[in-house]
Amino acid sequence: MAADIDLKSRQKRALKFASGPPKVDPKKCYLNQGDEDQMEVEGYVVSPVWRGMVYVGVVLTVGLLQLLFHWLPHWLLRATHRKCSLAEATTLLLRDQYEQWFVVKIHTITKDGTRVAVLTPSASFNLSGRTKRKQAQLLLNTGQVHRSESSLRQTSRDENLVRYFEIKRVKYIWNPDEDKYQKLSGLEADSTCSYFHESRGLTYDHQRKRRVLYGSNAIDVHVSPIVKLLFKEALTPFYVFQVFSTCVWFSDEYYYYASCIIIISVLSLSTSIYQTRKMERALRNTIQTSTIVTVCRGEDIYEDIPSEDLVPGDVIEIPNHGGIMQCDAVLISGNCIVNESMLTGESVPVTKTPLPDSRKDRDVKFNMKDHARHILFCGTQVIQTRYYGNHRVRAVVLRTGFLTSKGELVRAILFPKPVDFKFNRDTYLFVAVLFSIAAVGLIYTLVLKIKLDHPVHEIIKRSLDVITIAVPPALPAALTVGIVFAQARMKKREIYCISPRSINICGSINAVCFDKTGTLTEEGLDMMGVVPVKSGSFTEEVTNVQLLPSKDLVVEAMATCHSLTLIEGQLRGDPLDLIMFQSIGWVLEEAGEESSRFDMLVPTIVYPQSSRERLMSAEELTNIAQPGSEIGIVRQFTFTSSVQRMSVITRRLAGTQFEVFCKGSPEVISSLCKPDTVPADFHRIMMTYTRYGYRVLALAWKQLPNKYNYVKVQRIQRDAVEKELTFLGLLVMENKLKPETTPVIEQLIGANIRTIMVTGDNMLTALSVAHDCKMVADSDRVVLVEAQIVDTPDGQEPQCSFQYEESTGTRHSLSSLEHMEKETGISEVHISVDGGSSRVRFAMTGRSWEVLRQHFPDILHKLVVRGVVFARMSPDQKAQLVECLQDLGYYVAMCGDGANDCGALKMAHTGISLSEAEASVASPFTSKQPNIMCVPTVIREGRAALVTSFGIFKYMACYSLTQFVSVILLYHVNSNLTDFEFLYIDLALLLTLSVTYGRTEAYPTLVRDPPQLSLTSPAPILSIILQMVIQISAQVFIFFHVQQQPWVVGDQCENRYEDNNRFTPHEMEEDRDFKCFQNAAVFSVSVFQYIILAVAFSKGAPYRKPIYTNYLFVANLLACVGFSAFLTIYPPSWMQNFFELESPPVVTYRLLFLGVAAVNCFLSVLLETFLLDHEVFRRKFNALRERCCPGLKYEYCQIEEEIVATPSWPPVGLHPITAAYRQQGTFSHEIDAKETDQMLPCSADMNNCSESVYGSSSAGYTPRASTDRPFISRASIGSLSSETTDYLDASDLQESGQCDHDNSRHLSDNLDVFTDTNVSLCDIPEEQNKEYHAS
Repeated sequence: MAADIDLKSRQKRALKFASGPPKVDPKKCYLNQGDEDQMEVEGYVVSPVWRGMVYVGVVLTVGLLQLLFHWLPHWLLRATHRKCSLAEATTLLLRDQYEQWFVVKIHTITKDGTRVAVLTPSASFNLSGRTKRKQAQLLLNTGQVHRSESSLRQTSRDENLVRYFEIKRVKYIWNPDEDKYQKLSGLEADSTCSYFHESRGLTYDHQRKRRVLYGSNAIDVHVSPIVKLLFKEALTPFYVFQVFSTCVWFSDEYYYYASCIIIISVLSLSTSIYQTRKMERALRNTIQTSTIVTVCRGEDIYEDIPSEDLVPGDVIEIPNHGGIMQCDAVLISGNCIVNESMLTGESVPVTKTPLPDSRKDRDVKFNMKDHARHILFCGTQVIQTRYYGNHRVRAVVLRTGFLTSKGELVRAILFPKPVDFKFNRDTYLFVAVLFSIAAVGLIYTLVLKIKLDHPVHEIIKRSLDVITIAVPPALPAALTVGIVFAQARMKKREIYCISPRSINICGSINAVCFDKTGTLTEEGLDMMGVVPVKSGSFTEEVTNVQLLPSKDLVVEAMATCHSLTLIEGQLRGDPLDLIMFQSIGWVLEEAGEESSRFDMLVPTIVYPQSSRERLMSAEELTNIAQPGSEIGIVRQFTFTSSVQRMSVITRRLAGTQFEVFCKGSPEVISSLCKPDTVPADFHRIMMTYTRYGYRVLALAWKQLPNKYNYVKVQRIQRDAVEKELTFLGLLVMENKLKPETTPVIEQLIGANIRTIMVTGDNMLTALSVAHDCKMVADSDRVVLVEAQIVDTPDGQEPQCSFQYEESTGTRHSLSSLEHMEKETGISEVHISVDGGSSRVRFAMTGRSWEVLRQHFPDILHKLVVRGVVFARMSPDQKAQLVECLQDLGYYVAMCGDGANDCGALKMAHTGISLSEAEASVASPFTSKQPNIMCVPTVIREGRAALVTSFGIFKYMACYSLTQFVSVILLYHVNSNLTDFEFLYIDLALLLTLSVTYGRTEAYPTLVRDPPQLSLTSPAPILSIILQMVIQISAQVFIFFHVQQQPWVVGDQCENRYEDNNRFTPHEMEEDRDFKCFQNAAVFSVSVFQYIILAVAFSKGAPYRKPIYTNYLFVANLLACVGFSAFLTIYPPSWMQNFFELESPPVVTYRLLFLGVAAVNCFLSVLLETFLLDHEVFRRKFNALRERCCPGLKYEYCQIEEEIVATPSWPPVGLHPITAAYRQQGTFSHEIDAKETDQMLPCSADMNNCSESVYGSSSAGYTPRASTDRPFISRASIGSLSSETTDYLDASDLQESGQCDHDNSRHLSDNLDVFTDTNVSLCDIPEEQNKEYHAS
């Protein structure tokens, strides 16, 4: 049985970690199916009958039903609408992956932008794409379609309409061919590179029509009106309950307390609205920009327009002085130097080059990742442009508005991942329990008051008053106290939080992922030296590069192979390139004006600083007989992560041949070199350096043949240059650890918090850093996991193998490394430790991660639980790792400093950014100190805030229950607490103690045991129950004890006794006189109970400092105790009258109240401090819980137990594990800009001013234009078999959307366009396919 359960749990985990699209229900419809933002969608139309019934219900419930629907709008939709197909729906109900519901209205506009209302959609308007394809087939075969002329006119009218809706600032368009809504996208989808180079600009009419679909090119952040925010806040359940409570109190003449609550609520509302508007204004001022842009209208016609009018497809000119980009655009001519720090966090100028012209090879697809070096992203600053002669620097607009990269970041801020924390869920459950208790009290009050024959209005008031007492209206506000103080303390440490609700979650963090470069290590590098290669063998390393001859090829490679440039006289560029160039002592000069340096044959020239030769112009080159030391950089192929290298073409001034220098990853560079030039011990030497944490780059060179001149060099392709190279040597740099890194890592590990490195750097370098910072302990055995797809005779086979990491140690100087290897044979040594004390840890690369997710989901969860280093990880893979950790039950923090960490920062429970760039604005926390000291600070403050929230919640719950008991007891004698007694308890005691309670600072050190995370766990429940037993016992004791006192039989209370001297209930007079001894006894004891509870729940170590360090709280306690004792023992007569207090006539009896309070205090503090919080009790209780409820363990704990129970796993050094190969498909499609062109009315200038551009348009669907011919979509034609195309002539093709093609173009040329369609018979299920052919 146990084995079956274990097998089921493993299968469940395997399904959880299986890659690919999220699981879908075939009976439901989805938006973005298979993508991260997949949403379930349902269509609805209005039901007049149900809507009328809802209106009647709203009237009968006096608006309460409408209030419920305001909180749950999807209930209102289902109550007033009936479900229908998406084609005929007027309203959609969507649910995202976070279980959030959205109700959106469908809008209908004409293709010219006029908004219309479709009262009764026609049959043709709702016609499914499958039916339309059948009719297209019938038309092609017979030339007839069985439709009336009026139906065709109706079809024409309907197909000129565009239906769409917006959600999360993204627009979705109805695609009738696919029978679904599809996300609107820009030109980045299904475009070829040749398309952009053939673009000549959009005409005014075409631009206006595209703007109908894309809207304004603006990232609008609206500042909500005060009235809207006021109603939104005031109608939340919290404030609605406040209104209900104040109404009850005013009706019961509790004017003072009700007025105070109103004042507090107004202040709270005002503060909330002010803060919301302040944040919205700050975000708007940061995000929104506008400028005037020059656009091309065809050939050499340019005009200036506002940037808000840009649409995808516009050709814009980048001004000489640069500026802020207002859209995503691909560069097609000229160069741009761009500062992308607002997106990447790295203030490094980046050179953007034109998109390679591939008009000869028209099938080259444009890809955002592969061509990122040619894209100017929205929000980045163009520092400078460079061009040839009089040519303009031009770019084609890819995306606008919220579709841009900047728009995606803003959307992440406006619509963040909801904070799902167990403590927050438990608070709602506890409030429901309090409401249940209030319901019991309400029933008790009704029965008692009816039995005493009270008036109806009095019964209603007293019953409703019980509800306001049992459920404290101030609970939500009180829970924020600890968060507010924690946020203020972090701000003093230069840690800024934009999501205060995330602070409590920080207290539960038990796993932290770190980026490496710039986070654990210094941002810059130190030059350590070079290892040259002579005659195919490595020579001695050179630590001082300036000792090498200036004409040494290694020196020339370091002098030229970089992307440095002069900006305002300062050398700017990548830090690695700067350090490399400065280490050789050369000079870089750029001739001519900065914006026109491409007029020079050699725009950038470098030469040794010691050289006496002056810089010469291009005209003087022919007058030089011998080559000098100056080298001109003629062309540059920039670095991209996909190829892991960069290269330059250079020519020595007065030289006769061009030379190529290449720099990049050693593995990649060695593969491009001639095998005989690569040393035989290349891998051993390279691993020697990388194993010790050094950053290693390889240098290579070759000479181009004499046939190449300047023109050919500018046109040569990169692949033709970067081959048959000569290996020059290794460039070695050191990336030092930040001094704060190791102490923080040791502190986190000591607190039993997992530390994980996730980086894009080399595996061996990452492992070395992990060893140096003690992320990997000396006793740990690191196992390298390698997963790959291997070609076998039976096909492709995924394999996963395990190998021990080779021994590593501390870093040494370069000169000693090779000697150490010769002496110790370090490359052959494995870690040798005692098996009982070692712990296996895993390390893997991003490539292995992808294969494991796809083919080994059953192994992946074990690797994640024990993983310590994840190298060569892409930004998406970083986010996937964080998500996997969360699925296993970890509370994950992510600390990073760049745009490549942005996805993981947003995915984590706690994202901590070390950068102030826009890419990290979506992170809840930002530290201005660029080191990881902020991580333990955030966790400590989170733990303190969480413990404070726990304490305040228990305090508020016990306060309301204590007051509830007081009122129920006094109801028994027909009495109650007076108005000023309520006021003293709720304001003087509760309010001041709750506020000062949260000022206790966080404990200075982190302990191994995290704080309690769940309010519904037995410990807090037991705490509240036992504390209430003590409070109720004290009140009940004093309530009945006071009735037995002999001095009660006096003139004051004669009317309360019958002849048999039995105590009778207090008879309330007309002026609501609640004065009686029972009132005084219960009130006097209860005021001390509220103070005692505050002390008992005020936890100190190990999460907060001791209570005595909170001076304000201690002073508040002393003041409350002193005044309460004075009020109890010897109050003046005026004070008794003010509080309507009937104090016992015997002073010694009043001291009994203090004695009861003292015993109460002793028991409460003893219970909370020495029993429930004792380490022995917690350990025993946790062991009992694990035995009784083993399923309550976190999943990562169960996996850890499985690993420990299987000593033979992992199979290190054995045969690889294999799995069945699975092909991963794509399940989503977006509508791109060229497809939307076909949704607009056809005209002679349909696309660009150049008619050749349309040939590169991607296939899509085409709603019918306004003609008399039947509907034929490109998707329909694309799905036909080759036999049916014989019936199609060029005029049919032209009518189906090819409006601007020449009529003489051959039919086959047109069919080539359709063969790339996204809709085909392959997309139709098999049973539908059979039905299609049968028809």
